[in-house]
Amino acid sequence: MNQESNHRAGLPAGTAGFVDHVGIAVRNLDEALVLYRDLLGLEVERIEEVPSEKVKVAFLKLARSGCAGHIELLAPMSENCNIAKFIAKKGPGLHHLAIAAENIETVMQRCREAGIQLLDETPRTGAGGKQIVFLHPKSGGGVLLEVCSGDH
Repeated sequence: MNQESNHRAGLPAGTAGFVDHVGIAVRNLDEALVLYRDLLGLEVERIEEVPSEKVKVAFLKLARSGCAGHIELLAPMSENCNIAKFIAKKGPGLHHLAIAAENIETVMQRCREAGIQLLDETPRTGAGGKQIVFLHPKSGGGVLLEVCSGDH
């Protein structure tokens, strides 16, 4: 769906209209995969390291076909990274909700104009090579929101 058809469908300009993934902070990726993959039966789409964030992530599909989103398990590769600090402060658990955007710059501008606090001034590269930006939890009703490029 292109930006023009999204706008006609009532979606804000630049949005893609779906949840891309739910990020869950875990202490140990292999142990977490026992639950999500082996016991709950979710299919692992890919596992990768994101050196810039010092995390290793696993993306698990939430549906067997189509674009229905993912669970992203995030495990720290260093004690000096944001996920390790999150786990030390709050324990493992829900970290963020990622919303897909067809035009991340447009969404960022709309958020700035609405007074939403961005944690990133410019998009950066996240897992899968997607461009990402985070919104401060104070602006997201207590939820850390990630806006990411909507392509797969």
